[in-house]
Amino acid sequence: MGKRIIPRRRGRGHRWKAPDNRFKGDARHPRSKSSSGKVTELLHDPGRTAPIAKISDQDGIYTMIAHDGMHVGQDIATGHGAEIDIGNTAYVGSIPEGTKVYNVEMQPGDGGKMARAAGEAAIIISHGKQNTTIRLPSKAQKKLDNMCRATIGAVAGSGRGEKPIAKAGKNFYRTRSRPKVWPKVRGVAMNAVDHPHGSGRKQTVGVQSTVSRTAPPGRKVGHIAAKRTGGKK
Repeated sequence: MGKRIIPRRRGRGHRWKAPDNRFKGDARHPRSKSSSGKVTELLHDPGRTAPIAKISDQDGIYTMIAHDGMHVGQDIATGHGAEIDIGNTAYVGSIPEGTKVYNVEMQPGDGGKMARAAGEAAIIISHGKQNTTIRLPSKAQKKLDNMCRATIGAVAGSGRGEKPIAKAGKNFYRTRSRPKVWPKVRGVAMNAVDHPHGSGRKQTVGVQSTVSRTAPPGRKVGHIAAKRTGGKK
């Protein structure tokens, strides 16, 4: 009879949301169009790969993602009057080409959506009358409205991925704070009752791994509705 396989149970969606209590701040651009303040505190955020900074300005205190080299007491400026300097937030239409930026807005005023992970940075490629083209950390290029904001510099914590995990306990805590699934067990390593790819004397799928888009939930594993498989010739 079998039972519901792991991908089907996880597909209900409750597993894929990071707990809100692990985030120490919203880490967005300030709502005011122009402001200036100072870095009052640098904090470790358990829900992120990068540290965050508390900024005190005329409107109060807000949090932002820390850039590489940020320190307490540093002056931070935002808006039209901001100089093109590391740590300041400006409109992408006024940032020179070739400049590294992070926490880039997708729509003007959304607070920042792209290039927010530790060590990441996007690059300003070119300017147009109404749009600016940037290259994201994934090497993809994207056109943005000139009024979208971005912080100049790169996100702190660039060497985070170089440290070896060394043991399973470290990986447990590493994935626990974010909506990631660990450990992941291969289907071919399971029993037949647990997965369609399971059982057999050898760890091989044994059947066609491409399945239909309309396959029942218990069978929908492998290459779902794949147009092609294998390496390109």
